[in-house]
Amino acid sequence: MAEKNTYHGFATGFVMGAIVGLAIGFLYAPQPGEETRQRLREEVKKVREQTAEIAQKVEKVTAEAKRQAETKMKDIEEKMK
Repeated sequence: MAEKNTYHGFATGFVMGAIVGLAIGFLYAPQPGEETRQRLREEVKKVREQTAEIAQKVEKVTAEAKRQAETKMKDIEEKMK
C-alpha cells in the first residue's frame, strides 16, 4: 500500500513540477506570442505523453503488488488450515 502512495506522489509531483516549469519558462521567454503558444502546445503534448507513461508504470507496479499480496494471502490461508 505504501508503494502505491509513493508512486502516486511521484506522479503528482512530476506533473506539477512540469507545469510550473513550463509556466515559468514561458513567462521569461523572449519570443513573440505565436511562437510561445506553439512551443507551449508542443511542451504540453510532451508532458501528456510523459504522464501517460508514468501512469502505465504505476498501473503495472500496482497490479504486481496486488498479485503478490493475493499470493501471500493464499499462502497464509493454506497455512492456517
